[in-house]
Amino acid sequence: MKLTEIVERLSLEVFTLTAEAEMEVTGGYCGDLLSHVLASASPGNLWITIQNHVNVVAVAQVVGLSAVVMTDGRRPDKASLERAQATGISLLGSSESSFEISGQLCRLLADTR
Repeated sequence: MKLTEIVERLSLEVFTLTAEAEMEVTGGYCGDLLSHVLASASPGNLWITIQNHVNVVAVAQVVGLSAVVMTDGRRPDKASLERAQATGISLLGSSESSFEISGQLCRLLADTR
């Protein structure tokens, strides 16, 4: 499923949306420990987290994630927005919990398989 469709279907807030927004999302990864995301997430995953600082963008870039969803109403700071725009990382948001967004994403992706 394309990232833009997921944004629409999950009613995600868009902070930055890059040209890669038409890429296929290969799965999801939910976690807040950056080193664990680096070791365990896969390229193309949509990362769901409560983290909202500039290091999130760096991790997303290194892993090759499709986007980052900041949950619980968290918003990226100015440095994160600037880095995301400069590096082509899509940052999204939701007022819902990571648990809720993860479940919704899992159902969406299961329906397309």
